[in-house]
Amino acid sequence: MAASTDDALLALDAEPARRPALDRLGRVAAPLLIGLLVLLGWEAVVRLKGIPPYILPAPSQIGGELAAAWGTLFPSLLVTLKIAGLALLAAVIGGGGLAILCSLSKWVELSLFPYAVILQVTPVVSIAPLILIYVDNTITAVVLCAWLVAFFPILSNTMLGLSSADHNLRDLFELYQTSRWQQLRYLRLPAALPYFLGGLRIAGGLSLIGAVVAEYVAGTAGSGTGLAFRVLEAQYRLNIPRMFAGLFLLALTGIAIYLAFGVLSWFLLRKWHESALKRER
Repeated sequence: MAASTDDALLALDAEPARRPALDRLGRVAAPLLIGLLVLLGWEAVVRLKGIPPYILPAPSQIGGELAAAWGTLFPSLLVTLKIAGLALLAAVIGGGGLAILCSLSKWVELSLFPYAVILQVTPVVSIAPLILIYVDNTITAVVLCAWLVAFFPILSNTMLGLSSADHNLRDLFELYQTSRWQQLRYLRLPAALPYFLGGLRIAGGLSLIGAVVAEYVAGTAGSGTGLAFRVLEAQYRLNIPRMFAGLFLLALTGIAIYLAFGVLSWFLLRKWHESALKRER
């Protein structure tokens, strides 16, 4: 009787240890299973109904076109990634720097933040043609268009984080007569880090979207051709499988960017912030 009781207690102790592994497996297996079912259903519908590839290609046709055109699509993807990366870097520097200035001076926030809101709510599609007219270098103009899309999430999330520091701790810092820079460095910036990383994940995807939209508007060809133009070119030529292949690459790239910043967020917050700490269930 005592042995069976001990075995039951050991099984209960082992159960919480198995749950994280099962959760991790479920997070990967569940979306993969849904995606596989969607692809199989898509393939079956196209083949059973005999839909021609210039209307709706099957996933197998898209995969074949992706492999055949890899030498063309991959260099174009690198161009788009370069544009998105430069735009995101500028958004981090500009948005984060402006958020810090706004946190240090109320007059800076009142003077500049409304214009940041105006840039955010104005569609980049309507601004891009003007930027392409007034900026001589096409790559610079495309990066600027992508920056306009990625800038505001960094700014707004960082400002929210800087203002979310514990007011009791802020009073304590003031009681010890610390300077604004000391309060910013030791209290407000650490408090803003989770918010900044959340904005970074949003801005990473938006920078890719902004780069694609700007490339559509620019319509440049040649050695600096981005993946968006390849998709547009395939559409003009009614090469719909290649068009889907380009869109598939863009989607995978967006997912990879989101996951990369998710890992970065976990790495920076895993030891101290509630959003990344493991909880016992």
